[in-house]
Amino acid sequence: MTVQSSAKPLDGRVAVIVGASSGIGEAAAEHLAWLGAKVAVVARREGRLEDLVTRIEKNGGSAMGIAADVTHADRLREVADTVEEELGGADLLFNNAGVMLPAPIEELRTDQWQHQIDLNITGLMNAIGAFVPQLVRTAAERGVADLVNTASIAAHNIFPNFAVYCGTKAYVTQLSRNLRTELGAKQVRVSAISPGTVGTELQSHVTDDGAREWLDSSKQTMEWLTPQDIAQIVGFIATLPPRANLQEVIVMPTGQPA
Repeated sequence: MTVQSSAKPLDGRVAVIVGASSGIGEAAAEHLAWLGAKVAVVARREGRLEDLVTRIEKNGGSAMGIAADVTHADRLREVADTVEEELGGADLLFNNAGVMLPAPIEELRTDQWQHQIDLNITGLMNAIGAFVPQLVRTAAERGVADLVNTASIAAHNIFPNFAVYCGTKAYVTQLSRNLRTELGAKQVRVSAISPGTVGTELQSHVTDDGAREWLDSSKQTMEWLTPQDIAQIVGFIATLPPRANLQEVIVMPTGQPA
């Protein structure tokens, strides 16, 4: 008689999703929980997190929500302490908080430049600083841990008026390559996911008329990726054998040429 196992591929793992209140982060939290991980979802919008936790638990998963602004390093260290106390330490960190605010550089939208740097770079580093000690420890205990960062095709290709956003995402890809060499020997895998256009709230933040027209036009000529597409990639990365590390995944809408 064949005995069927009910175990899921991420049973026993603890995943922290930063930027989880919508879009890719929200979808990743639901997917990782469905794969068996205990998930801690982190974002500023507490009400959104409460709804997400309720939905995950209704579907049989395990989740806790922690409201935090990733630009505040002290607060993220408190979040890391809570995860340690409540769940036993994270062995998967998905860094997904970010913002995209394109505009011609000569308009000198320095407020938007700084906001993108604060969230896409400083917020990323705050989460890494808070959780990497846990990832190193849990990797030693459990045999593997994952640090997955959301980059963008904008890290590789040229998009007029997106210079600052592209620069922040190039930072993410280069940082991820360097951290992979630094942490890989400690069984912490580091991956960057670089999507093309994904239908999320990101587009709704865009105020530049030219960029909005370009986005609206592209939606008429191709089918955008969905947050669930990226969530499945996060799950695939996390379920690989510990010996295998995808350094970077570039995923594009089939109809997006560049």
